[in-house]
Amino acid sequence: MASAVISPCISISIVARRRISSSLPVVPNHSHPSSFATRNSPFLLRLKASNASSTPASASSSQLQTGTWIWRGYRIRYQYAGTTGPALVLIHGFGANSDHWRKNIPFLATSNRVYAIDLIGYGYSDKPNPRELGGSFYTFDTWADQLNSFCSEVVRDRAFFICNSIGGLVGLQAAVTDPSICKGILLLDISLRMLHIKKQPWYGRPFIKSFQSLLRNTPVGKLFFNAVATPDSVKSILCQCYHDTSAVTDELVQIILQPGLDPGAADVFLEFICYSDGPLPEELLPKVKCPVLVAWGEKDPWEPVELGRAYADFKAVEDFIVLPNVGHCPQDEAPDLVNPIVESFVRRHN
Repeated sequence: MASAVISPCISISIVARRRISSSLPVVPNHSHPSSFATRNSPFLLRLKASNASSTPASASSSQLQTGTWIWRGYRIRYQYAGTTGPALVLIHGFGANSDHWRKNIPFLATSNRVYAIDLIGYGYSDKPNPRELGGSFYTFDTWADQLNSFCSEVVRDRAFFICNSIGGLVGLQAAVTDPSICKGILLLDISLRMLHIKKQPWYGRPFIKSFQSLLRNTPVGKLFFNAVATPDSVKSILCQCYHDTSAVTDELVQIILQPGLDPGAADVFLEFICYSDGPLPEELLPKVKCPVLVAWGEKDPWEPVELGRAYADFKAVEDFIVLPNVGHCPQDEAPDLVNPIVESFVRRHN
């Protein structure tokens, strides 16, 4: 039996979830970098090499502003606010966009330089057709490169990554790819990736592959997408992942739905739900060289907090915070809880 939903972070559950804590590897100790970057770090070298045409947009006030950045020839939408303090980059989950941080940016921008980015394929960033690109494009490697390049060319500074759901995988992968960029990572209900091929029993893997092929290579996929990309369906899905359903407003429904109606959105959607390999959080955490804080909604129905607690055992993780009576998207459902946690984490490590 399979159920699939499109939301700020899509969840597809097949048969049953299984605990992961018993399979997590032992993580060696490591220290956190304290300096901006070493003289020969890839990040610092890229900063030196960037030309005048890539001058970053800088907010003239704490008011939210919107910018467009060209990356690999594609237009990337981002939002920014704040003129002083450390840099924060906010990374949304699957199916969402930088507007999902609208309740966080104004608060955080009073003492930080805050950026929220639309990952390529989502929000109001370009959505290139994966079939025309050849090979795998919508992967955590791609998004990690986008994030690191954004820090080099736009932020032009080391940054804290504040991430929700699959955005957490993006942040971790970026920090592993170039450790000189990230100062710390805050993971909000990071995706456990329960459909990852490594987490499926051998007898279930052919079923998953067949189901993904059906979605990707037949009209069934587009029919499925069209069925869920409606205001009523999006609202119903959001009400599943938000414990406090009063937070599921018409504004939120439009924030999630509207970019999903753009040309190419369906192809991105289908490409990602058929992406069942790539890294797992428990594979990336041992490689991260910056401090990590994990916070988890107690009532998350898609990524159960009981499974998330296993990440507290990794030595990169300094703490695991349970957010009471909160679902899968704490930054939007409970900003009054999340914003002070972000501030405290940044203050400790800046």
